[in-house]
Amino acid sequence: MSSDIEIVVEDPTAPETDSPAVASTGTVDVVVSLLLLALAGVLGYDNWRTGMSWDESGPQAGYFPFYLCVILGAASLYGIFAARRNRAAAAETFVTRAQLRRVLQVFVPTLLFCVMMQFLGLYVASFLLTAGFMWLVGRIALWKSLLTAFIFTAAMFVTFDIAFDVIMPKGPLEAAFGY
Repeated sequence: MSSDIEIVVEDPTAPETDSPAVASTGTVDVVVSLLLLALAGVLGYDNWRTGMSWDESGPQAGYFPFYLCVILGAASLYGIFAARRNRAAAAETFVTRAQLRRVLQVFVPTLLFCVMMQFLGLYVASFLLTAGFMWLVGRIALWKSLLTAFIFTAAMFVTFDIAFDVIMPKGPLEAAFGY
């Protein structure tokens, strides 16, 4: 039995479809290729400086990495020319403002987590990241977010520091408890 009824479910958290474009595919292709070309240049120079030839014992330390940088540089140049040549694909929208906002909702807290981990340690930073994501992004009740973050962080601490005795970055709170 077949039905012509179509069920449509709207996602209230989906990005708006009429959001303005922030960057085109061609622009992103060229920028990424330029960054990779710069990386290839810096690493290639360093490997050339280290030694990228053969001596009596075989290849020097920079031999293989130097030629990998040459390949990366050539691929980057190809990426730039390919992006400039195909103008129709380059004009397509890579990311809209609404999509970028959603990406930044994950990227910024993760970046802050990496910075905070240097000062607060892994466990406190993980607690803050988990609770923050659940509460602000997931829209979960604050008490549930805090409880879940505490249980997760405690389980990580018991697993890594107590059970397996793995050295993890610690901060002032762990030091106050003697760890």
